[in-house]
Amino acid sequence: MISLEIVQVLFRTAFFYFYVILCYRLMGKREIGQLGVIDLMVSILIAELIAISIENIKDSILLTIAPIALLVILEIFLAFISIKSRKVRIFFDGKPSLIICNGKINYNEMVKQRYSMDNLLLSLRQKEIKNIDDVEYAFLEPNGKLSIFKYNFFKIPSAYPMPLILDGSVQKKALKYIHKNLSWLENVLSSKNLTVKEIFYCFYKKKKLYIIRKSEVK
Repeated sequence: MISLEIVQVLFRTAFFYFYVILCYRLMGKREIGQLGVIDLMVSILIAELIAISIENIKDSILLTIAPIALLVILEIFLAFISIKSRKVRIFFDGKPSLIICNGKINYNEMVKQRYSMDNLLLSLRQKEIKNIDDVEYAFLEPNGKLSIFKYNFFKIPSAYPMPLILDGSVQKKALKYIHKNLSWLENVLSSKNLTVKEIFYCFYKKKKLYIIRKSEVK
């Protein structure tokens, strides 16, 4: 005969199975397919709270429901603030690091990110790339994955694949890598009767700026 304790454990397991599915749906698809540091921490906390609740069947199930609900609310709130503020987004999620630029390895950035050559070679093998010389640009993303841009067939240099302006904020490192400065950027924008704060997204390609204004995305 099945004991009452087993029934309670099975009930709590089934309940939290559907409860967690609901929570992750509320937090958005990004939480499932792309775990950042904060997302991973929330996932671990939810898992721990559920494990404790299933083990301690004498405690009220509300003692687990309430903190998980609070975590979900905090995650949704921070996600909303991150969309509105790039500084908050960078603080919580970080930003990509340039590991390979114009076919050359950026060792200083690798040391800064504690990213070894073994890590780099493993990521390249996973992308079925045999030779580092085939890579023009490689970015270490905030979630730890390596985004790779291969050279074209004739190894003709292509545009630097990073925005110069993002949500009204100048990306100084991007300017540095295309051998330009802030004065140059401001002068180009001034000729178009624009300021940096008016720009949502700006990309430089073949000596030309491609611009999306903030007014165009509202």
